[in-house]
Amino acid sequence: MRGIYTSVNDIRKRVYAEVARLSYEYQDGDLSEMENIPYRVIPGEVSTYRESVFLERAIVKERMRLAMGLNLRDVTEHAPVSVGAEECVQPEKYYQPPLINIIKFACHKCPDNIIHVTDICQGCLAHPCKEVCPKKAISIVNGRSVIDQSKCIKCGKCISVCPYGAIVRQERPCAKACGMKAIGSDEYGRAEIDQDKCVSCGMCLANCPFGAIADKAQIFQAIQAIKSDVPVYAAIAPAIAGQFGPELTPGKIRPAFKALGFEDAIEVAIGADLCTIEEAKDFVEEVPEKLPFMATSCCPAWSVMAKKLFPEYANCISMALTPMVLIGRLIKKQHPGCKVAFIGPCAAKKLEASRKSIRSDIDFVLTFEEVRGMFEAKEIDFEQLEEMDAMHGASADGRGFAVSGGVANAVVNCIKKEYPDREVKVEHAQGLADCRKLLQLATKGKYNGYLLEGMACPGGCVAGAGTVQPINKSTAAVNLHMKVSTNKHAYESDYSEFLSDIEE
Repeated sequence: MRGIYTSVNDIRKRVYAEVARLSYEYQDGDLSEMENIPYRVIPGEVSTYRESVFLERAIVKERMRLAMGLNLRDVTEHAPVSVGAEECVQPEKYYQPPLINIIKFACHKCPDNIIHVTDICQGCLAHPCKEVCPKKAISIVNGRSVIDQSKCIKCGKCISVCPYGAIVRQERPCAKACGMKAIGSDEYGRAEIDQDKCVSCGMCLANCPFGAIADKAQIFQAIQAIKSDVPVYAAIAPAIAGQFGPELTPGKIRPAFKALGFEDAIEVAIGADLCTIEEAKDFVEEVPEKLPFMATSCCPAWSVMAKKLFPEYANCISMALTPMVLIGRLIKKQHPGCKVAFIGPCAAKKLEASRKSIRSDIDFVLTFEEVRGMFEAKEIDFEQLEEMDAMHGASADGRGFAVSGGVANAVVNCIKKEYPDREVKVEHAQGLADCRKLLQLATKGKYNGYLLEGMACPGGCVAGAGTVQPINKSTAAVNLHMKVSTNKHAYESDYSEFLSDIEE
């Protein structure tokens, strides 16, 4: 539902804005203002979205806690929302699992995988649905088709033969979007995430029409760091192109983030260039002599999925550091003692940054949606900002990491620079369900010698769970940003000389 501004998006934005405002105004250990926020987000006496205004506010309270990086409370607990919230004021607070959470009393208990006859049924004379059903689960009652759910095996044959398209498969949206098949039901019929399977891609979050799924955020902590004496740099992912509308031009990105209190903004695509150089080098040295194929590493949900489902091929995932980590190290090398906040489209990046091996490189991860709340809290008008030098230095290929196929394209271009006669075969997939199929075929030998690119989100990073614009519109904006790049390919990077230093 990205690109359609719904009531779910509106509530999320207002919660993020209120949490950001709370952090900007926070002082002297007083978090009592948290108690008033649900009444500002859900004003009045009459419910707008659900059966009770009290339920709406209860959901907002849990959203607030998640937005502050706190755990959900058990529904049986009774305490003011601010109780225990002082935990979020810790100067170094990393995500405590689980990152993706279901607010149980917000879940609609959607039916899952049900074959259903709709009112479009015309009670036709042929009734082919009944004839093809292998379990005789369909009968004709009062001239209409009726399915006995106790007999139905969900094969879908009736769906394919109905001349009116009157039979549909009803699926739980979050489960349908989950390429890891990590979502089931609890004893009350509410959605439940199997954390052993979950890779925190956030597709369930982005596709729940009831807004019952949310991830934890570091808005409060990042703003506290900004207010300190330590400079905080914003590392901006290339998918930012067009995310905040046409008013936030490339020349206004740095002023906009400075207005939030950041020291400056630097594009992660510089790190993408460095990642490209490393992956190209690894591919040439290891495929096919040492490895049957090599898979890209920049998408954390894709790489974690690969290691979970195909552990025996874990060594086939590129060992190159991701663009986020590389740019974090580069910024901290150039500005010792600073902090770095990665600003991007991805929920899974939060999980990547929480790894002990990466915590010293990236201090905070914020999504575009969360940053939109910060802009709202500070009442920043993009049109009033003055243009300044745009973030520069990255290649077109590095900026292309934001869209499906962009990573592999960048690596191939880099290889061809040094080995113009070498053929590099490429296959890529987008969405974890297709990524799983790609790897299944690769483990069977179908893609020996190939470079494989996987993107957990359909469309690439521009479709991440933390984006706010339509995917096609964002893709077009990224392509436009690529065209104005000073350098075309990663090997032209002005920062390649730092690669050996920041990899250590």
